[in-house]
Order: sequence, then C-alpha cells, then structure tokens
Amino acid sequence: MGIMLSAIALFLACSAASGSAADEFQLWYDGQAEVNGYRWKGTRYGELRAGEAIAIFVTEPMGLREHVKVDHPDQYRGEVLTVLKLNLVRDFQTGLYDYNTMTSVFVGVDDLRALKQTFTSAEWCGHVYEELDVRAKNVDLDVRSYFEGESTLSALPSKPNGLLGDQIWIFLRGLRGAVLTPGETRSFPYVADPFERRLRHTAARWGELEIQRQPNAASASVPAGTFQAVEYRLRASDGRDGRAWIEEASPHRLLSWSWARGTEVLDAGELTGSRRLKYWELHAQGNEVLRRDLGLERTDGLAR
Repeated sequence: MGIMLSAIALFLACSAASGSAADEFQLWYDGQAEVNGYRWKGTRYGELRAGEAIAIFVTEPMGLREHVKVDHPDQYRGEVLTVLKLNLVRDFQTGLYDYNTMTSVFVGVDDLRALKQTFTSAEWCGHVYEELDVRAKNVDLDVRSYFEGESTLSALPSKPNGLLGDQIWIFLRGLRGAVLTPGETRSFPYVADPFERRLRHTAARWGELEIQRQPNAASASVPAGTFQAVEYRLRASDGRDGRAWIEEASPHRLLSWSWARGTEVLDAGELTGSRRLKYWELHAQGNEVLRRDLGLERTDGLAR
C-alpha cells in the first residue's frame, strides 16, 4: 500500500510540472544511470594537477526517516522517497601519491531540493568523511577526520533555497525546467563544495552564491564533441569565480565546469564521454573496455 501511495504521489508531482519538463524527466525512471567521464584539472600544493572525474546521475529510493538508500521498499517502516543522486568522483596524482575523493548529493525528484550530501577523501596521509543531513530546522553536520581538531558533530540552520556544494551541478541542469531565464542573475544561500573546503581545511558554513545565466546559447567544445550550450557564471562569497556549460538540448548534461580564485584554477572538468547504462552490473573482467566510451584513461582494468 505504501509503495502504491508513493507511486501515485510521484505521478501527481510529475503531472503538476510543466508538460515538457515532466516529459523530459521520465528519462530518469528508465532503471539506468547517466555516467559521464571528464578530463579534470586543479591546483594542489601550489601546482596544477591533471586527473579524471566521473559524474553519475541516477534515481533511487531513500527512506525519509533515516535518509539512507532503501533496498526493500515494501519492508521499510516509513515513507520512501524517490531521489536523484549525483556521485562526483575526482581522482588525481600529487607527485608520489594520489587523491581519491567522492561527493554524493541526494535531491528529491519533485523539487530537486537537497536532502543530504556526503563526502569522502582518501590520500596517503589519511581519511576524511563529512555528512550534511538536511532536516526541518537544521542541517546536521557530522565530520570524521584523521586530522586533529576537525572531527565534529554540529548543525547549521536550514536555509530556504539553500544550495549545498556540488548540488549546483544538478540545479543548473534545470531538469524540472530552467532555473534562470536568459540574462537573469540570482543569489542563493550556499555552502561551498566539500572538495574545495577539504583542500583548504575549512569548515562548512553558509555563504552566498551569485548565479548569472548568459543571454544567449553558444557552441561549447569539449573532448566529447561540440554542443549548443547555456553558460552560467558563478561568484561565491568565499572569493571563487566559476563557470558552467550546460547542454542546451535534453538531457542537459554538464559539459564542463571550472572554479578559480584569481588566476589559480582550483577545480575544472571537461566532458570526455557519456553513456546511460546499469554500471553496477558491469563489474566482470572485460567490461573495462566500456571506459573507452567515457574517454577515461584506464581501459585495461589495471592500475596506472
């Protein structure tokens, strides 16, 4: 009965959206994930590094009470939501040793508001785990760090229309309709992405993000090809400037992004390939060749 009610609610929510946006969003219920590969670059220890990034967008069920993935919705004691999840992986080398990071952002499919963001960073010195869990009055913050003085349990106040870090790469895609009109500028409460904060060892706090949509679509060339795209310019209250190019046609993929502080490139990616597939089933030896479609460097299953 609970599953049926959730399905009805989801149908009504989709029907309430504008016709074209609702029709486009049906793509996300096909049981597959959108997997995108990126050529990545960013600065660490004062030097520009090169690496790869992978962005996975997929819908899945989440328990409203615990904010965890529900494997058996019919057995879950509580309401089950459908969420759109972004897993953004960044891997890069710094001399002898490497960094492996991942951000997971979970948003409700009806309004694309953030429900939770988690982040992990692993490098040869140690681990860090961070969770921002959005509740009615607060955003609960849980940090577990190898480094002294960083672990904490605390809370930030909830902010209407607030954006949590890498949630902006879902938000700007406009999967429920364009978020800004051509030429429009708006400001939003914003917590800087955990990747940026991790590299600078700074705490999560609310700031502001100004987003400006450029008036006209233009061609954007990335390793995956040339696309008609919408450009957004970003200005964060922490001193960073950003740009994002979003594919104009459905499904409005993230073609490229960049964050900079002055002339220093902090975090940037360019699309190298994209596929819709059930990646979680493609773990057999030989499936590595599919990485070639994503433009990723390693295709033989062996470490570099």
